[in-house]
Amino acid sequence: MTTQNTRGRRRASGPTAELRTMQVVAHDRPRDPHREVRRRKGPLRQMADFAAASGAGQKAGVALATTGLILTVAMPGTGALTAAAESNQASAASAGTQAEIPAAANATIDFSRAAVSTTADPDSKLKQLLSAQSVGSIKTSSSKGTLGAPLDTLATASPFGYRVNPITGGLGEFHRGQDFVAQCGTQVHAAAAGKVTFAGWHPYGGGNRIVVDHGNGLETTYNHLSSFNVQVGQTVNRGDVIALSGTTGASTGCHLHFEVMVNGDVVDPLGWL
Repeated sequence: MTTQNTRGRRRASGPTAELRTMQVVAHDRPRDPHREVRRRKGPLRQMADFAAASGAGQKAGVALATTGLILTVAMPGTGALTAAAESNQASAASAGTQAEIPAAANATIDFSRAAVSTTADPDSKLKQLLSAQSVGSIKTSSSKGTLGAPLDTLATASPFGYRVNPITGGLGEFHRGQDFVAQCGTQVHAAAAGKVTFAGWHPYGGGNRIVVDHGNGLETTYNHLSSFNVQVGQTVNRGDVIALSGTTGASTGCHLHFEVMVNGDVVDPLGWL
């Protein structure tokens, strides 16, 4: 039952209704194990991780417009490289990327410069020998093999040094060079590069004679020639045909008398051939 007061409001006159008790129902939601990790990462970091995981490319730009500032971030991507690896197909390297060169962990890499040799200059060994020391002090162990053969085939007929004179039969004659077997008209080659300083008749038994100066006091001579095709002042190279063998001068038969001179003194040619 209700009554109305003077101001028009109604007032309940009956017993007061009992208030209901509010029940709070709590539902336990499953906890997200990555929630705290995401909470600690900012939005930019989350977008970067997502782009890398989803294979967005090696360089993906993320533009953020905050407070009027645009920020571009390069993201490392693995999608393209992973796909190429899985398909076993070669993929072109991205711009600015160099291919890796595999090497064993214990490999030794030597960056020192190795000696370079070439067959383009056959006189290189002789030049190095002559420039390194005085020609008069060169030992046979160093000079051996530095001169080329004056004939295609070398067969000694008479050695360097003292011998019996083949013409007079006298004892104790000093033979100034090596006599090599050669039929008349056999090609004679320059033993090394040099300049012809003499080409003519030798008045002391050499007959037709050629002298080649190789520099630094080293000379070679070619004697008893039947003919020659070089002249004084001409430059010759190792192996050039400079004459034909013969038996001119003090000779008992066709052969080549070959001499090696060091500072004007004859030495055994076999120490240089």
